[in-house]
Amino acid sequence: MSNLSEIQIQEIKFLDELLDQVIILDKSKNICCANKSAYNRFGSKLEGKNISSILRDAKLLDSIETSINQKKTQIVDVEVKKPNFQFYKASIIPGPSKLCNQEQSVIIFLKDLTEVFKTQKFKSDFVANVSHELRTPLQSIKLGLETINQGHATNDFESQKKFLPILLQQTSRMETLVSDLLSLSKIELEEHIRPTDKLDLKEIILHVVEIHKQIIKKNDISVDIKGEESKYIILGHRDRLVEVFTNLIDNAIKYSPKGKKIYISLVNNNESITVSIRDEGIGIPKKYIPRITERFFRVDPAKSKEVGGTGLGLAIVKHIANQHRAETDIKSEEGKGTEFILTFPNS
Repeated sequence: MSNLSEIQIQEIKFLDELLDQVIILDKSKNICCANKSAYNRFGSKLEGKNISSILRDAKLLDSIETSINQKKTQIVDVEVKKPNFQFYKASIIPGPSKLCNQEQSVIIFLKDLTEVFKTQKFKSDFVANVSHELRTPLQSIKLGLETINQGHATNDFESQKKFLPILLQQTSRMETLVSDLLSLSKIELEEHIRPTDKLDLKEIILHVVEIHKQIIKKNDISVDIKGEESKYIILGHRDRLVEVFTNLIDNAIKYSPKGKKIYISLVNNNESITVSIRDEGIGIPKKYIPRITERFFRVDPAKSKEVGGTGLGLAIVKHIANQHRAETDIKSEEGKGTEFILTFPNS
């Protein structure tokens, strides 16, 4: 900073006030200078690096070249895939800049539109997925009602009785789907708000197991709960955590053959509390594990619908875990079972 002129210092101060990331390049596309926002986003040691080392986008590099050669401002969309998806609108303005000691330089203004892009894509995918998920039960209900109203079952009481359980089942499926959608929507809206109530994870898990007592007995499944301490206290939202463990224990029951066991363990690691729920069920193919918490994703759609799954349960688990600042890990092997591990920060 001591080698800079007063004009350069003032220019840097001005750029540091901008929320957009600003990066100044020389003609070789090496970084001469960047503002505070860029350092916060891409790291503190940017000067001297080639722009391709932090933003690997062919369109961006071509546009920089065009801007330098033609002395014209270029505007281009920039997508970064790894390590996390990012989407920018980049304005590339030809120099010279007082902050770069070369005549052929460019200033890049990066406007971060990642959240806007993700929201638009989410809305589009969401409408398509919900339409698809609701279409099947609606068609079944419509067909059944038409058969009773105008078809062969109009005056046949016995046939009507056969249709009614199907109609009730499909109605229940739609009700569950709508309930899960409303729950997920509310969770996502409040995901940034960290809960403040002190809760005992072990007590919540025991409560959820008790709720499932009848179905556990019906499926001839045993539950083994291990936790050396009497209490495992975290800051949490009780109803949301009940929803998390209801989804995980419900899945473990649904996807386990009769006579199997579910293992639940709690470990206090001083700075965090780890909860593991492991079953001896059908397991998940390795290639599908990264996608298992996506909305409406099902490894086996037929099996999922058979057991009443909406494809939203694990998405709900993921977002509630995020709200509680908990880390999620999934381990699974086909035919041997699945383990869900949640690590919560201590209160």
